[in-house]
Amino acid sequence: MPTRSRHRPLFRHLLIAVYVTILFAGCATMAPVQEMSDARQALRAAEEVGAPVRVPETYERSRLLLEQAEGSLSAGEFQAARRKAKEAKALAIEARIRSAD
Repeated sequence: MPTRSRHRPLFRHLLIAVYVTILFAGCATMAPVQEMSDARQALRAAEEVGAPVRVPETYERSRLLLEQAEGSLSAGEFQAARRKAKEAKALAIEARIRSAD
């Protein structure tokens, strides 16, 4: 019996390591649905405060990045889509803040 209890912690750690590996592998291949949604919402919020007129350069860069993210998403390039969507969101937030001032 004592040998059995010594192997339980090792098995538990191994099981946790496998689970974490699968989790991270899944994240890398999953479509960036939330990031795309966040970028779209940030862009709409910027539009509502007049960003296309008040800060057209920043707004337009954000809009173009979102279009590129959508293209990457359609092509199955999820990492590129995620990165571009996050950049688009950040620029849209910047445009909204600058427009509101």
